[in-house]
Amino acid sequence: MDEQARRSYWRRNLRLMAVLLSIWALVSFGAGIIFVEPLNNLSLGGFPLGFWFAQQGSIITFVILIAVYVWRMDKLDKEYGVDIDDYEEEVHHS
Repeated sequence: MDEQARRSYWRRNLRLMAVLLSIWALVSFGAGIIFVEPLNNLSLGGFPLGFWFAQQGSIITFVILIAVYVWRMDKLDKEYGVDIDDYEEEVHHS
């Protein structure tokens, strides 16, 4: 991979991480702390929604965001020709 492709790959990776971490911050900090009072007027499973987000929602969101990151990075790796399948094939044939 040439230098320009590496920079493009890294830039897209950083953009993806920034978007996903921003979503996580909004859910964990926003829903669990800043907007907790209005959210507590609603309930989920018998618990105030603000409490639920503070205790479970941010963790569940983080796990989902990890899955999205893996999925998107697999696509990005294949697009730039650096996916693990190609690497393993090269290692076994050399």
